[in-house]
Amino acid sequence: MYNLLDDSMIIRNKISRLPTTSNFKIVGKANNGEEALKIVKKMPIDIVTIDLTMPEMDGLTCIKELMQIKPNLQILVVSALSDKATGIKSLELGANGFLTKPFSDEQLLDALNEMMED
Repeated sequence: MYNLLDDSMIIRNKISRLPTTSNFKIVGKANNGEEALKIVKKMPIDIVTIDLTMPEMDGLTCIKELMQIKPNLQILVVSALSDKATGIKSLELGANGFLTKPFSDEQLLDALNEMMED
């Protein structure tokens, strides 16, 4: 079972609808990047799904800081921003995948599974 942290209620709902055979469990929610950093410091988190646009701390800054806290953390960027340069930048900072909104439950599951296979 992989413990997940997410900033979006919509994404958390999608994850909760994944088949019970999937190995993903939401154990935390962060309303912004600052909260995500605090949670990752305190809880055993395997995966963070994160948007690039968040209050208080943007996603790119958050990715950079998350990698300093827990270098083996898996990060899936889930964003409506499909700008190629921003996507590349998020991967350079340590994100493991990028999923552009809108997407299906199946696409989300595929992206999560792919990250955990690496």
